[in-house]
Amino acid sequence: MRSRAAFPTLTAQEAAALIPDGALIGVSGFTPAGAPKAVPRALAVRARELHRSGRPFQVRLLSGASTGAACDDELAQAEALSWRAPYLTSESLRAQANDGRLDFVDMHLSHVPQMLQGGYLGRVDMAIIEATEITADGRVYLTTGIGNSPTLLQVADRVIIERNTYHQPRLREMTDIAILPPPPAHRMLPILDVLDRVGQQHASVDPAKVVGIVETHEPDGGRSFKAPDNTSRLIAKHVARFLLEELAIGRIPREFLPLQCGVGNVCNAVLGALGSNPDVPPFKVYTEVLQDTMLDLIAQGRVPGASTCSLTLSDERLTGLYGDFDFFAPRIVLRPQELSNHPALVRRLGVIALNTAIEVDIYAHANSTHFFGTQIMNGIGGSGDFERNAYLSIFFCPSTTRGGRISTIVPMCPHVDHSEHSVQVIATEQGLADVRGLSPIDRARRIIDRCAHPMYRDYLHRYIDQAPPGHVRHDLRRAFELHCNYLEHGAMLPDRS
Repeated sequence: MRSRAAFPTLTAQEAAALIPDGALIGVSGFTPAGAPKAVPRALAVRARELHRSGRPFQVRLLSGASTGAACDDELAQAEALSWRAPYLTSESLRAQANDGRLDFVDMHLSHVPQMLQGGYLGRVDMAIIEATEITADGRVYLTTGIGNSPTLLQVADRVIIERNTYHQPRLREMTDIAILPPPPAHRMLPILDVLDRVGQQHASVDPAKVVGIVETHEPDGGRSFKAPDNTSRLIAKHVARFLLEELAIGRIPREFLPLQCGVGNVCNAVLGALGSNPDVPPFKVYTEVLQDTMLDLIAQGRVPGASTCSLTLSDERLTGLYGDFDFFAPRIVLRPQELSNHPALVRRLGVIALNTAIEVDIYAHANSTHFFGTQIMNGIGGSGDFERNAYLSIFFCPSTTRGGRISTIVPMCPHVDHSEHSVQVIATEQGLADVRGLSPIDRARRIIDRCAHPMYRDYLHRYIDQAPPGHVRHDLRRAFELHCNYLEHGAMLPDRS
């Protein structure tokens, strides 16, 4: 270990006072995992005090993905943010983005480090990075979420370190940190297996940029997921059966392929169903978030190895990991999102991508970000990084929401994140549609018959039958009729409400 740095020790309030109005701040972490806590909380207090005295104060905030309540929620509720990228889950931020008070930029997560290096997002005035340690020569040992921290440490003008003694210092044994140079100097990364390592255990910073260290001792505050409901279990059953059929045919090799799984209850349920199915071979995971279910599967031997960007675990599961670190350390690799979501690595490893959608249209375009085409939910996150490059790209959602008043299978998505050129398989609790190699009309009929709820199938079939001829059949006067019905009458099919 290098010698501990003699950087100034600051209170959170002193650190927050160093951040001026209008600054662009980059923060560590990916989800609540590894996000700073004390300084953002103090910054929110400062913003409220300045606002009460009639003085303006707002900053621009960039992170790996979302952050935790102490960062996103506190700053949003203090109305301290004017701009946010590249992803959000905070209800307060969502409301501000949807009513115009916040400029939110939704981005593919793998693009962010290169955008930072190129200066396209502006000059980063301050980086606030959570770490277990920083050494005198600028080695920064990160905590549970790597995110964009290695790049932020390089490009930020000034740096504040939150040294969090809650986290296990041995986390460095899991980390594999490398920063890719800008094109055309990209080199081929020698990652041929999920557990291969190409980098170092630490990020690096110029010690002259570090203005101080704030001492903390605080968990990430990760939340457990709900137990799978019947809808999630049915979706998981369809996906597991499909993958087993692909395995039997030989389209998936006998040793299986690594899985990527998005965040949320349905994704957690699908992963759990695959892991508990004795017919599914043990499989590795190459993903951006490692959730509770994945950790359980590693402990059970069902997942022999996992590569991720963050340990997005409940506090209880994270405590369990720290208590059995000798077992988990060689089985988990923590990488920056530039590597965890790298398109070439996703393609090379043959990753099977499992992600959720808000809605899917009859031609297999998927909307994963905006309700009714206008209201942001969370953002595209890493789903596009994986979906566009996966060996198999699978999207799932319940066939209806709001008690059947909304169909998630619609004639046309009013917002599209994932085009029909990349979406290969759609699953709902009704069934699963493999649309590879199908013409648009055949895709439409298969999705309607296998994925739409029975109460909407007749409408959807009539829609394509009555649409004008074309390679893709659409009636532009009726394409959003279901959405308009809901906005006007409270149900997509008013007579069924």
